[in-house]
Amino acid sequence: MSQSVDLPQDLPKVDEFLQELATIQQTGAKRIAILGSRHVPMTHQYLIELMSYALVLGGNQLLTSGATGTNSAAIRGAMRADPNLLTVILPQSLDRQPKESRKQLEKVLHLVTNPAHDDLPLAEASAICNEEIISRCQQLICFAFHDSRTLLKTCQDAEDQRRLVTLFYLD
Repeated sequence: MSQSVDLPQDLPKVDEFLQELATIQQTGAKRIAILGSRHVPMTHQYLIELMSYALVLGGNQLLTSGATGTNSAAIRGAMRADPNLLTVILPQSLDRQPKESRKQLEKVLHLVTNPAHDDLPLAEASAICNEEIISRCQQLICFAFHDSRTLLKTCQDAEDQRRLVTLFYLD
């Protein structure tokens, strides 16, 4: 007599699981995006900088945006390791970035600006920018608060596109 087992509907499908496992086990260089909140304590920024430094030293290509906080720390670490493996994609033009960010961004070799989004609210331009970053990466590492709507939506979009997502909550 055989018994049937009902599995929960929200379990990941086997092909999704195998794809994530293959990404984790990949030994070659990956395209890794680091995104996160602007409001990150200095100790966390230092850890993010060390992580991005180590990822780039390992030969991985790093993608991020240009805001202060998480993204700025990721840029610092990647620039120390190998500026050629860093791509920064801005939600708007360089002129629309805060002064403290512009000085750092002017040193980035692979800088993508989006002046066509200058008339959009920053939240909307950032959401579009995050979509572009996700489309270019294999893995996303994100630092967010539980109420960081744009970042949490970006993580969900990345999962929907079968990217490996690591989400760190800051609260």
